[in-house]
Amino acid sequence: MDLMKSLRDVPSPSPEAYGRARTALHTAMAEPVNNVVRPKRWFSWPKASIAAVGAAAVAVAVVMGTTGGDVPAGPSDAAAPQAVESPLVKLASEVKAGAPLSGDSSLVIGTKTAPDGSPHVFYTVYTDRGQVFTGDSAQTLAASVTKNDNQARPYDEKVMAAARQAANGDVEKARIAMVTASNNALGVGLSPAEAEKAWADAQAKTAEMLRKVGKEVPAPRPRPTGQELENLISNHLWSNTTYALFVGAANADVRAGVLKLLATIKEVTVGNTDVDGQRALTITTSPEILGGDGSAVLTINADNGLPIRDETFPAKNSPQPSKYGVVHYKSSRVILTDVMAGKI
Repeated sequence: MDLMKSLRDVPSPSPEAYGRARTALHTAMAEPVNNVVRPKRWFSWPKASIAAVGAAAVAVAVVMGTTGGDVPAGPSDAAAPQAVESPLVKLASEVKAGAPLSGDSSLVIGTKTAPDGSPHVFYTVYTDRGQVFTGDSAQTLAASVTKNDNQARPYDEKVMAAARQAANGDVEKARIAMVTASNNALGVGLSPAEAEKAWADAQAKTAEMLRKVGKEVPAPRPRPTGQELENLISNHLWSNTTYALFVGAANADVRAGVLKLLATIKEVTVGNTDVDGQRALTITTSPEILGGDGSAVLTINADNGLPIRDETFPAKNSPQPSKYGVVHYKSSRVILTDVMAGKI
Protein backbone atom coordinates (compact mmCIF):
# COMPACT_ATOMS: atom_id res chain seq x y z
CA MET A 1 0.00 0.00 0.00
CA ASP A 2 1.28 3.43 -0.84
CA LEU A 3 2.33 4.96 2.45
CA MET A 4 1.07 8.37 1.43
CA LYS A 5 -2.46 7.00 1.69
CA SER A 6 -1.90 6.44 5.38
CA LEU A 7 -1.34 10.13 5.98
CA ARG A 8 -5.03 10.98 5.69
CA ASP A 9 -4.83 14.05 7.92
CA VAL A 10 -2.35 15.71 5.55
CA PRO A 11 -3.59 17.89 2.65
CA SER A 12 -3.09 16.43 -0.82
CA PRO A 13 0.35 17.50 -2.12
CA SER A 14 1.25 18.72 -5.56
CA PRO A 15 2.42 16.18 -8.14
CA GLU A 16 6.03 17.22 -7.58
CA ALA A 17 5.61 17.20 -3.81
CA TYR A 18 3.87 13.84 -3.88
CA GLY A 19 6.69 12.29 -5.85
CA ARG A 20 9.26 13.71 -3.45
CA ALA A 21 7.48 12.49 -0.34
CA ARG A 22 6.53 9.11 -1.81
CA THR A 23 10.12 8.45 -2.78
CA ALA A 24 11.38 9.35 0.66
CA LEU A 25 8.89 7.14 2.42
CA HIS A 26 9.43 4.14 0.17
CA THR A 27 13.18 4.50 0.42
CA ALA A 28 12.97 4.64 4.19
CA MET A 29 11.11 1.33 3.98
CA ALA A 30 13.95 -0.14 1.86
CA GLU A 31 11.70 -0.48 -1.17
CA PRO A 32 13.45 -0.25 -4.57
CA VAL A 33 12.16 3.20 -5.55
CA ASN A 34 14.50 5.76 -7.05
CA ASN A 35 14.96 9.35 -5.91
CA VAL A 36 13.52 10.90 -9.06
CA VAL A 37 11.32 13.84 -8.26
CA ARG A 38 8.73 13.74 -11.01
CA PRO A 39 4.92 13.83 -10.97
CA LYS A 40 3.47 10.43 -10.04
CA ARG A 41 -0.28 11.00 -10.07
CA TRP A 42 -2.17 12.42 -13.02
CA PHE A 43 -4.84 14.40 -11.21
CA SER A 44 -3.39 15.38 -7.86
CA TRP A 45 -3.95 19.12 -7.72
CA PRO A 46 -1.55 21.11 -5.53
CA LYS A 47 -3.49 21.43 -2.30
CA ALA A 48 -0.28 22.38 -0.51
CA SER A 49 3.43 22.55 -1.04
CA ILE A 50 5.89 19.83 -0.11
CA ALA A 51 6.09 21.23 3.39
CA ALA A 52 2.44 20.35 3.90
CA VAL A 53 3.04 16.69 3.18
CA GLY A 54 3.85 16.46 6.86
CA ALA A 55 6.85 16.91 9.07
CA ALA A 56 7.64 13.21 9.02
CA ALA A 57 7.74 12.96 5.24
CA VAL A 58 9.75 16.12 4.85
CA ALA A 59 12.20 15.11 7.54
CA VAL A 60 13.12 11.94 5.65
CA ALA A 61 13.14 13.33 2.13
CA VAL A 62 16.84 12.54 1.80
CA VAL A 63 17.26 9.48 4.01
CA MET A 64 18.35 7.26 1.13
CA GLY A 65 19.86 3.78 0.96
CA THR A 66 23.62 3.81 0.62
CA THR A 67 26.60 1.51 0.39
CA GLY A 68 28.73 3.74 2.58
CA GLY A 69 32.10 5.34 1.92
CA ASP A 70 34.80 7.41 3.51
CA VAL A 71 34.37 10.87 1.99
CA PRO A 72 33.02 13.19 4.70
CA ALA A 73 30.13 15.55 4.08
CA GLY A 74 31.24 19.02 4.97
CA PRO A 75 31.03 22.69 4.08
CA SER A 76 32.30 22.16 0.52
CA ASP A 77 29.70 19.54 -0.47
CA ALA A 78 27.34 21.99 -2.13
CA ALA A 79 29.96 24.35 -3.46
CA ALA A 80 28.83 25.60 -6.84
CA PRO A 81 30.92 24.58 -9.86
CA GLN A 82 32.12 27.46 -12.00
CA ALA A 83 29.27 28.35 -14.35
CA VAL A 84 30.41 31.71 -15.71
CA GLU A 85 30.23 30.60 -19.34
CA SER A 86 26.85 28.90 -19.05
CA PRO A 87 24.15 30.24 -21.37
CA LEU A 88 21.81 29.97 -18.38
CA VAL A 89 23.90 32.52 -16.47
CA LYS A 90 23.89 34.85 -19.48
CA LEU A 91 20.12 34.50 -19.81
CA ALA A 92 19.68 35.11 -16.07
CA SER A 93 21.55 38.40 -16.42
CA GLU A 94 19.31 39.41 -19.30
CA VAL A 95 16.20 38.56 -17.30
CA LYS A 96 17.44 40.69 -14.39
CA ALA A 97 18.31 43.58 -16.69
CA GLY A 98 14.96 43.56 -18.45
CA ALA A 99 12.35 46.24 -17.89
CA PRO A 100 9.96 45.41 -15.03
CA LEU A 101 6.63 44.01 -16.21
CA SER A 102 3.29 45.20 -14.92
CA GLY A 103 1.29 43.17 -12.46
CA ASP A 104 1.73 42.02 -8.90
CA SER A 105 1.70 38.25 -9.37
CA SER A 106 3.03 35.38 -11.46
CA LEU A 107 0.54 33.09 -13.19
CA VAL A 108 1.70 29.66 -14.38
CA ILE A 109 -0.70 27.42 -16.30
CA GLY A 110 0.34 23.80 -16.69
CA THR A 111 -1.26 21.25 -18.99
CA LYS A 112 -0.75 17.50 -18.75
CA THR A 113 -2.15 14.82 -21.02
CA ALA A 114 -3.90 12.06 -19.10
CA PRO A 115 -3.56 8.40 -20.08
CA ASP A 116 -6.91 8.61 -21.86
CA GLY A 117 -5.61 11.49 -23.98
CA SER A 118 -7.64 14.23 -22.31
CA PRO A 119 -5.91 17.43 -21.14
CA HIS A 120 -5.67 18.33 -17.48
CA VAL A 121 -5.01 22.01 -16.77
CA PHE A 122 -3.82 23.44 -13.46
CA TYR A 123 -3.24 27.04 -12.42
CA THR A 124 -0.77 28.52 -9.92
CA VAL A 125 -0.54 32.14 -8.85
CA TYR A 126 2.47 33.31 -6.88
CA THR A 127 2.10 36.86 -5.64
CA ASP A 128 4.92 39.32 -5.10
CA ARG A 129 4.02 39.11 -1.40
CA GLY A 130 4.71 35.38 -1.35
CA GLN A 131 1.18 34.00 -1.43
CA VAL A 132 0.33 30.92 -3.48
CA PHE A 133 -3.14 30.26 -4.90
CA THR A 134 -4.11 27.25 -6.98
CA GLY A 135 -7.00 25.88 -9.01
CA ASP A 136 -7.93 23.60 -11.88
CA SER A 137 -9.78 26.33 -13.77
CA ALA A 138 -9.99 30.10 -13.88
CA GLN A 139 -13.10 29.84 -11.73
CA THR A 140 -11.62 27.67 -8.99
CA LEU A 141 -8.48 29.81 -9.01
CA ALA A 142 -10.62 32.94 -8.57
CA ALA A 143 -12.45 31.25 -5.71
CA SER A 144 -9.16 30.40 -4.04
CA VAL A 145 -8.04 34.04 -4.20
CA THR A 146 -11.43 35.30 -3.02
CA LYS A 147 -11.31 33.03 0.02
CA ASN A 148 -7.66 34.00 0.60
CA ASP A 149 -6.86 30.29 0.53
CA ASN A 150 -3.12 30.90 0.61
CA GLN A 151 -1.30 27.60 -0.02
CA ALA A 152 2.21 28.95 0.65
CA ARG A 153 4.13 27.00 3.27
CA PRO A 154 7.60 27.44 4.79
CA TYR A 155 9.05 25.31 2.00
CA ASP A 156 7.69 27.72 -0.63
CA GLU A 157 9.15 30.66 1.25
CA LYS A 158 12.55 28.98 1.44
CA VAL A 159 12.86 27.98 -2.22
CA MET A 160 11.70 31.40 -3.39
CA ALA A 161 14.12 33.14 -1.01
CA ALA A 162 16.96 30.94 -2.25
CA ALA A 163 16.12 31.77 -5.86
CA ARG A 164 16.07 35.49 -5.10
CA GLN A 165 19.36 35.22 -3.26
CA ALA A 166 20.92 33.57 -6.29
CA ALA A 167 19.57 36.31 -8.55
CA ASN A 168 20.75 39.16 -6.36
CA GLY A 169 23.59 37.91 -4.19
CA ASP A 170 25.77 34.98 -3.28
CA VAL A 171 25.08 32.01 -5.58
CA GLU A 172 27.01 29.53 -3.42
CA LYS A 173 25.03 30.42 -0.29
CA ALA A 174 21.83 30.38 -2.33
CA ARG A 175 22.73 26.92 -3.63
CA ILE A 176 23.06 25.54 -0.11
CA ALA A 177 19.80 27.22 0.89
CA MET A 178 18.02 25.69 -2.09
CA VAL A 179 19.43 22.20 -1.55
CA THR A 180 18.38 22.27 2.12
CA ALA A 181 15.00 23.95 1.64
CA SER A 182 13.00 20.98 2.94
CA ASN A 183 15.61 19.61 5.36
CA ASN A 184 19.32 19.06 5.74
CA ALA A 185 19.57 15.38 6.54
CA LEU A 186 22.56 15.19 4.18
CA GLY A 187 24.44 17.67 6.33
CA VAL A 188 25.24 20.04 3.49
CA GLY A 189 27.38 22.94 4.70
CA LEU A 190 27.92 21.33 8.11
CA SER A 191 31.04 19.96 9.77
CA PRO A 192 31.53 16.19 9.56
CA ALA A 193 30.31 15.76 13.14
CA GLU A 194 27.27 17.96 12.57
CA ALA A 195 26.49 16.13 9.32
CA GLU A 196 26.57 12.76 11.10
CA LYS A 197 24.18 14.08 13.74
CA ALA A 198 21.83 15.52 11.12
CA TRP A 199 21.72 12.14 9.38
CA ALA A 200 21.12 10.27 12.64
CA ASP A 201 18.34 12.67 13.62
CA ALA A 202 16.68 12.22 10.23
CA GLN A 203 16.79 8.45 10.55
CA ALA A 204 15.27 8.70 14.02
CA LYS A 205 12.40 10.74 12.56
CA THR A 206 12.03 8.16 9.81
CA ALA A 207 11.74 5.39 12.37
CA GLU A 208 9.18 7.35 14.38
CA MET A 209 7.08 8.03 11.31
CA LEU A 210 7.13 4.39 10.22
CA ARG A 211 6.14 3.20 13.68
CA LYS A 212 3.19 5.59 13.73
CA VAL A 213 1.78 4.06 10.54
CA GLY A 214 2.51 0.49 11.58
CA LYS A 215 5.41 -0.16 9.24
CA GLU A 216 8.56 -2.12 10.00
CA VAL A 217 11.50 0.07 10.89
CA PRO A 218 14.61 -0.84 8.85
CA ALA A 219 18.07 -0.95 10.36
CA PRO A 220 19.94 2.38 10.43
CA ARG A 221 21.91 3.14 7.30
CA PRO A 222 25.22 4.94 6.87
CA ARG A 223 25.19 8.48 5.58
CA PRO A 224 25.77 8.69 1.81
CA THR A 225 29.20 9.92 0.77
CA GLY A 226 31.29 10.50 -2.32
CA GLN A 227 29.58 10.49 -5.71
CA GLU A 228 26.35 9.18 -4.23
CA LEU A 229 26.20 12.22 -1.98
CA GLU A 230 26.93 14.55 -4.88
CA ASN A 231 24.16 12.94 -6.95
CA LEU A 232 21.68 13.40 -4.11
CA ILE A 233 22.67 17.04 -3.69
CA SER A 234 22.17 17.61 -7.42
CA ASN A 235 18.83 15.79 -7.25
CA HIS A 236 17.62 18.07 -4.48
CA LEU A 237 18.87 21.15 -6.27
CA TRP A 238 17.12 20.18 -9.52
CA SER A 239 13.90 19.31 -7.69
CA ASN A 240 13.70 22.45 -5.60
CA THR A 241 14.73 24.89 -8.32
CA THR A 242 12.28 23.51 -10.87
CA TYR A 243 9.55 23.58 -8.22
CA ALA A 244 10.26 27.28 -7.69
CA LEU A 245 10.16 27.87 -11.45
CA PHE A 246 6.85 26.08 -11.95
CA VAL A 247 5.27 28.09 -9.13
CA GLY A 248 6.75 31.54 -9.73
CA ALA A 249 8.10 31.60 -13.30
CA ALA A 250 6.74 35.05 -14.14
CA ASN A 251 8.59 36.61 -11.21
CA ALA A 252 11.84 37.87 -12.76
CA ASP A 253 13.98 37.43 -9.62
CA VAL A 254 12.75 33.89 -9.06
CA ARG A 255 13.32 32.97 -12.70
CA ALA A 256 16.80 34.52 -12.86
CA GLY A 257 17.84 32.81 -9.65
CA VAL A 258 16.58 29.44 -10.84
CA LEU A 259 18.60 29.78 -14.05
CA LYS A 260 21.77 30.60 -12.13
CA LEU A 261 21.27 27.67 -9.78
CA LEU A 262 20.55 25.19 -12.56
CA ALA A 263 23.79 26.31 -14.19
CA THR A 264 25.72 25.05 -11.14
CA ILE A 265 24.61 21.42 -11.63
CA LYS A 266 27.50 19.80 -13.46
CA GLU A 267 25.30 16.91 -14.64
CA VAL A 268 23.04 19.33 -16.55
CA THR A 269 23.60 20.01 -20.25
CA VAL A 270 22.16 22.94 -22.19
CA GLY A 271 21.20 22.81 -25.86
CA ASN A 272 19.44 24.90 -28.47
CA THR A 273 16.13 24.10 -30.10
CA ASP A 274 13.04 25.68 -31.65
CA VAL A 275 9.51 25.44 -30.31
CA ASP A 276 6.69 26.76 -32.50
CA GLY A 277 8.98 29.29 -34.11
CA GLN A 278 10.51 30.60 -30.89
CA ARG A 279 14.11 30.10 -29.87
CA ALA A 280 14.41 27.79 -26.91
CA LEU A 281 16.96 26.13 -24.65
CA THR A 282 16.82 22.54 -23.46
CA ILE A 283 18.13 21.79 -19.97
CA THR A 284 18.76 18.07 -19.64
CA THR A 285 19.56 16.12 -16.49
CA SER A 286 21.70 13.00 -16.52
CA PRO A 287 20.08 9.80 -15.22
CA GLU A 288 22.56 9.69 -12.34
CA ILE A 289 20.90 12.54 -10.49
CA LEU A 290 17.43 11.14 -11.11
CA GLY A 291 18.05 7.75 -9.60
CA GLY A 292 19.26 6.12 -12.82
CA ASP A 293 15.78 5.23 -14.07
CA GLY A 294 15.30 8.09 -16.49
CA SER A 295 16.17 11.62 -17.49
CA ALA A 296 14.34 14.92 -17.60
CA VAL A 297 14.40 17.73 -20.14
CA LEU A 298 13.22 21.21 -19.22
CA THR A 299 12.64 23.46 -22.23
CA ILE A 300 12.61 27.22 -21.69
CA ASN A 301 12.24 30.26 -23.91
CA ALA A 302 15.73 31.36 -24.96
CA ASP A 303 14.83 35.05 -24.79
CA ASN A 304 13.06 35.30 -21.42
CA GLY A 305 13.69 32.03 -19.57
CA LEU A 306 10.01 31.16 -19.14
CA PRO A 307 9.28 27.41 -19.03
CA ILE A 308 7.73 25.85 -22.11
CA ARG A 309 7.60 22.17 -21.21
CA ASP A 310 8.98 19.62 -18.78
CA GLU A 311 9.56 16.10 -20.10
CA THR A 312 10.41 12.80 -18.40
CA PHE A 313 12.09 10.05 -20.42
CA PRO A 314 12.18 6.64 -18.70
CA ALA A 315 15.19 4.39 -19.03
CA LYS A 316 14.73 1.04 -20.72
CA ASN A 317 12.72 -1.35 -18.51
CA SER A 318 12.36 1.32 -15.84
CA PRO A 319 9.49 0.55 -13.42
CA GLN A 320 9.19 4.18 -12.34
CA PRO A 321 8.78 6.25 -14.43
CA SER A 322 7.53 3.63 -16.89
CA LYS A 323 6.19 5.98 -19.57
CA TYR A 324 7.15 9.25 -21.20
CA GLY A 325 5.49 12.22 -19.54
CA VAL A 326 5.24 15.89 -20.42
CA VAL A 327 3.78 19.03 -18.89
CA HIS A 328 3.37 22.16 -21.01
CA TYR A 329 3.60 25.58 -19.35
CA LYS A 330 2.42 29.11 -20.07
CA SER A 331 3.41 31.96 -17.77
CA SER A 332 2.49 35.62 -17.47
CA ARG A 333 2.34 38.58 -15.11
CA VAL A 334 -1.13 39.27 -13.77
CA ILE A 335 -2.93 41.51 -11.30
CA LEU A 336 -4.37 39.61 -8.35
CA THR A 337 -7.67 41.49 -8.42
CA ASP A 338 -8.08 40.45 -12.06
CA VAL A 339 -7.48 36.84 -11.09
CA MET A 340 -10.13 37.21 -8.38
CA ALA A 341 -12.53 38.46 -11.02
CA GLY A 342 -11.76 35.53 -13.31
CA LYS A 343 -9.97 37.74 -15.84
CA ILE A 344 -7.00 35.65 -16.91
